[in-house]
Amino acid sequence: MTEDRLQLGFDALNATLKAAGEETRLRVLALLAEAELTVTDLTDILRQSQPRISRHLKLLVEAGLIERFREGTWAFFRLTEHGGSAEVARALLDHLDPRDQTIARDRERLASVRAARAAAAQAYFREHAADWDRIRKLHVADEAVEAAIRQALADKPFRSLLDLGTGTGRMLELFGPEIERGLGLDLSLDMLLLARDRLERAGLKNCSVRQGDLYDLPIADDSFDVIILHQVLHFLDDGGRAIKEAARVLRPGGRLLVVDFAPHEQEFLREQFAHRRLGFAPETVTQWMTQSGLEPVMQRSLRPEPGPDGKTAEKIAVSLWLARDVRALMAQPARREVA
Repeated sequence: MTEDRLQLGFDALNATLKAAGEETRLRVLALLAEAELTVTDLTDILRQSQPRISRHLKLLVEAGLIERFREGTWAFFRLTEHGGSAEVARALLDHLDPRDQTIARDRERLASVRAARAAAAQAYFREHAADWDRIRKLHVADEAVEAAIRQALADKPFRSLLDLGTGTGRMLELFGPEIERGLGLDLSLDMLLLARDRLERAGLKNCSVRQGDLYDLPIADDSFDVIILHQVLHFLDDGGRAIKEAARVLRPGGRLLVVDFAPHEQEFLREQFAHRRLGFAPETVTQWMTQSGLEPVMQRSLRPEPGPDGKTAEKIAVSLWLARDVRALMAQPARREVA
């Protein structure tokens, strides 16, 4: 037994078991082990009234078995990730036979809900694909950028990843198979729709997304091993403030990776796509990291490949900055590290 499993006293364990020990609530737990769902989703799957489902969810939240978080006018529910109640929920679900008729039927209906989500996500993607393709053609190829991101973080493994401004969830998809927990935050509900579809298609149950403000993260201090800000800062009024807030939730020894455009003159991105900044000089982001108490350890720029005409004048370079939290090193003898 782990220490977390010993933290529930008699009354707390009794309340947890009472909350889970009811037919509908046990079905809810099994469904939330598969995906984050809304009240409407659960109503459609379980074929029960919304007030009744809401009451069950309230009891499960109060017992610490599930968590509730808002996205605009919607509320999503998922299994609690940490603590004694979370361990109890997972232990119970481990004993459920996936071939059980009730569970199998619920999963079939869940598949229908997921299919509807996917259709909505793809409709949004089709509507905006031309705009995204236009921007992608302006800068370094995605494959090269992702290879550089992997290389920047390759010096040591990490267990948890926070992707700020997650967009379509690509960073979570990229690292999800290798980590224990991934979370993506974005203000755009449309983007979260796309990200959920991507993660569900990839089968990444250890990764989730939710709505959140990058200036005021709904996350406790010292929560993540790695944080990525990928093509986000150029949308923000105050990039330094976003980096400082990201630094707050880094664990001791954790790493922050920023990926964004180098300085460019593509003014239409500001006029048509709400870019606040036309790229960043290397020293700008480095200074923000230092001011946030982090130690910059790497900065590099990726130059775009020439176009068909052999020119790169209209192409945008992409820069990467990596910094680390030094608290885990302060108690150790100082040593020099080559970036």
